[in-house]
Amino acid sequence: MSNTAFTLIGFIAWALFLLVLMEAIRTYLVVTGRVPANGFTPDNGNLSPFMQRLARAHANCLEGLPIFGGLLVFALLLDKTTITDSLALWLLAARVVQSVIHLMSTSVVAVSLRFTAFAVQMGIGVYWAFQFIF
Repeated sequence: MSNTAFTLIGFIAWALFLLVLMEAIRTYLVVTGRVPANGFTPDNGNLSPFMQRLARAHANCLEGLPIFGGLLVFALLLDKTTITDSLALWLLAARVVQSVIHLMSTSVVAVSLRFTAFAVQMGIGVYWAFQFIF
């Protein structure tokens, strides 16, 4: 499996992991009677700060998937993985780092580090797009 293919499935699996984690915690809250089954908001705004960060970290993955996943799919479909393979694992690592930092804290330092991880992804995406176009 190429780095490009691994990164695409890794990105999807990471988003799925965050979703499963969120739904497992929500299920626990319902089963223990802490929150009624219809008591959740999409942003987990009525839950703990961690659950709010988890909802946002998952949403960040979904927001990035069409862009970064699209570039990876494009490379796979056109057999241009030579463009994406060298940085693909860095993209995935930056995504995971961004999410983990998001889950841990919203301090100024954490937000700056989280943005840095996102900036790495944006830089890689722009680089790939230019490589495909030119």
